[in-house]
Amino acid sequence: MRVLAVVLNWNGGELNLDCVASLLEQGLAPADVIFVDNASSDGSLELVRERHPGLTVLVNEANLGFGHGVNRGIEHALEAGADAVLLVNNDVVLPVGCADTLIEALAADEGLGLVGPRVLDRKDPSRVWCAGGTITFRQNLSVLLGHGEADGPRFQGRRAVDYLAGCAMLVRREVFERIGLFDGAYFAYHEDVDFCMSAREAGFGVQLVGDAAALHAPHHSTGGGYSPGRKYMMGVNTVWFLRRHGTPTRWLSFVLFDVLTLAPLFALGLFDGRLPGVKAKARGTWDGLRGKRVTAERLQELLGKP
Repeated sequence: MRVLAVVLNWNGGELNLDCVASLLEQGLAPADVIFVDNASSDGSLELVRERHPGLTVLVNEANLGFGHGVNRGIEHALEAGADAVLLVNNDVVLPVGCADTLIEALAADEGLGLVGPRVLDRKDPSRVWCAGGTITFRQNLSVLLGHGEADGPRFQGRRAVDYLAGCAMLVRREVFERIGLFDGAYFAYHEDVDFCMSAREAGFGVQLVGDAAALHAPHHSTGGGYSPGRKYMMGVNTVWFLRRHGTPTRWLSFVLFDVLTLAPLFALGLFDGRLPGVKAKARGTWDGLRGKRVTAERLQELLGKP
């Protein structure tokens, strides 16, 4: 199975170096690591070119977001004859052997379209960041399985999941050929959930390969946690996800468990410092309902970055 990897960067700094080094340690040839840069301004592109001159580098003239950015790398990988594409966030490190385990799992079952490792917190690898996810259509649309829990045997097996985190997944070529690439209009957040759900609806299995692990330093580019940038994008994109996959029951669940909970969260935010994030989530939900999408300009405004 011919596998090419795609890494997307937007002002990722030195995190890129560890990520790329870990991919090369999997046995990938430098030219089979496709490094896509979304118009970074922090010198990270130049740093990667200096340290790893053999990579395949694609440079976008603007910050296209996750979907459009990674799609350019996927298209290049497919044109180069990839049987599967390994998508890895630039803040992720794969321990030696991770890619081989994922490849073995995908090759062993033709019904599988996507596989991914359990993802551990890079700062504290004894803690799980996620072991796949479940779509609930409640607050924030979905739940990362095992998030914040101690790593252990119950996260280290193989099982079907609703979706895999886009920070680390191996995708069979036929998935892209049947359902297309990522929906770039999400810009950031929920495009992985949308992609996996579309793959499952098309008949592909989505499997957590828990005996493989990745190390993740999450949310470095969007502020993370309850930051206004992240909460705004999740608000907008939850609405757009429901526009595609919603049913009356799913919309009702969203209203009851997401929209109506904003009022008590607003009150709590007056005391716990999360008020800016709550306001951004409400604004994002309203903008999504009005048909607006996330843009680079809006993200820069929320993050306060040039």
